[in-house]
Amino acid sequence: MAANASSCPVVAIGAGRMGRGIALAYAIRGQSAAIVDFKPREPAQYQALRQSINDELAMTLRQLADLGMFGAEQVDACLARISVHALDEADAVLAAAQIVFEGVPETPEAKRDALGRIGAAVADDAIIASTTSTMLASDLAAMVRLPGRFMNAHWLNPAYIIPLVEVSAHPGTDPGAVQALKASLSSIGKVPVECSCSPGYIVPRLQSLIMNEAARMVEEKVATPEQIDLATRYGLGFRFAAIGVLEFIDYGGNDILYHANNYLAKNLDENRYAMPDIVRRYMQEGKNGLRSASGFHSYEGVDLEAYRRDVLARALGMLRHFGLDQSATSNVAKGD
Repeated sequence: MAANASSCPVVAIGAGRMGRGIALAYAIRGQSAAIVDFKPREPAQYQALRQSINDELAMTLRQLADLGMFGAEQVDACLARISVHALDEADAVLAAAQIVFEGVPETPEAKRDALGRIGAAVADDAIIASTTSTMLASDLAAMVRLPGRFMNAHWLNPAYIIPLVEVSAHPGTDPGAVQALKASLSSIGKVPVECSCSPGYIVPRLQSLIMNEAARMVEEKVATPEQIDLATRYGLGFRFAAIGVLEFIDYGGNDILYHANNYLAKNLDENRYAMPDIVRRYMQEGKNGLRSASGFHSYEGVDLEAYRRDVLARALGMLRHFGLDQSATSNVAKGD
């Protein structure tokens, strides 16, 4: 791996899974990135850590090449774009950084220490983004020397694969900094999504409900873990990889969700399936998605036939991904 701090405008603070994943995400797309180990270690301990990071990154890159993400001849070049640095090199690396992703442990003490040291070392126009999954940007901003350049950037593991990055700014964040961070993320093939400064972002709030309900179904013996996982992969996951959740509500109709909520609240748990006020209000207002040209999205002036075709194409793309489209073709050919 390279060790030239001046060539690394993107810096990941913390040598754990997230820091390594972010560095890989940039390196795979041809951009240099530095990983800074923010823990004090003896030289021998650091060298052992550095070697383990190098070995893990090299193995991951080889696996990605084997799976066809890029050619095997590109592995060494990708690896060379990532530099790893000890704590005593942090100030020099940070001084050259344009974007810093903080990924230290999820404790207030660790965040305060890291953000304070990062803020003291970076240039005034650098962007600092915490990768925290549990703390609000508004709570962390006070720990940074230049809070206007600070926000949260929540990556989903593995960071070098999952496209989504949830960007959560606080009220004092410079909008220009948000746009600059989003542009950097887009340049490496990520899909940055902005959300307000509230607990849980978007995906964690949704997936926590889903995971808890799946666990309850095992507990209640509704189905086995194997069957629930199959239903998740080939039903829930399949569907929502092709169409957004709110888009899906509009596609089928808000009234369907309204009646489903009533049924589940009555027959399972009225608290778990409590009706959101917005669903009840849309039902009263007749905002039922495609049928009324208005729902969570507006469909005024939309070519609905072309839109439905696009949704169908997305679903067929997922079917091909799962390798299931050929069986459907053969059945049609046989007249089944």
